[in-house]
Amino acid sequence: MELSRELRFAEGELLLVRKPAGWTSFDVVHRISRMFGIKKVGHAGTLDPLATGLLIVCTGKKTKILGTFVGLEKEYDAEMTLGGRTESFDAATPVIEAKSTEGIDESRVLAVLREFTGTRLQVPPMWSAVSVKGKRLYKYAREGVEVQRPPREIVVQSIVPLLVRVPVVRFSVTCSKGTYIRSLVNEMGERLGCGAYLSALERTRIGPYRLADSVTIEELAAYRTMLESNPS
Repeated sequence: MELSRELRFAEGELLLVRKPAGWTSFDVVHRISRMFGIKKVGHAGTLDPLATGLLIVCTGKKTKILGTFVGLEKEYDAEMTLGGRTESFDAATPVIEAKSTEGIDESRVLAVLREFTGTRLQVPPMWSAVSVKGKRLYKYAREGVEVQRPPREIVVQSIVPLLVRVPVVRFSVTCSKGTYIRSLVNEMGERLGCGAYLSALERTRIGPYRLADSVTIEELAAYRTMLESNPS
């Protein structure tokens, strides 16, 4: 998106922001709030700290429409590493079980990827922000406590393989709201019999909004500096 001179953050703007790795979605919201001196800032759809990609951020009066983005279809580019399993299903926690990938070739991987399209029930991972009895699941996980999580219906419209070079597999996935890609990856690893964890994830689309049209935190900071240097 273009950062024009007419942007009015306090009155209300819709921003397409490229979230960097290592940042929480709240980190992005907090930085924009401080950067432009506005209190009302929110995002539509959390990304895990290790993930990158598109985050829809609204400011001012536009925060009222955040709910309209929640149900939109999502698209991700994902990378999974075969031969290991982690508690969080991604690279945020250490590998707790390693297995051989011997005998696993491209044809087997592609066959398993095809199995994961369609409507299915998915149990949210323990390492997630879902609340159970008023407490985030990841807080239970840090205490070593596992709680019952009701499964949710999700839809995986398509999975397109991008690279199969065992132990690394990359693919693009289009899915419904509430889909945990790392849970899909964990299940794929179980199906292959060697374990797998999500080693990289980038959200590339939310409904009609695309990562290619987003701005970085650095670009927003440069825009803020420009406004300060040229207030007229």
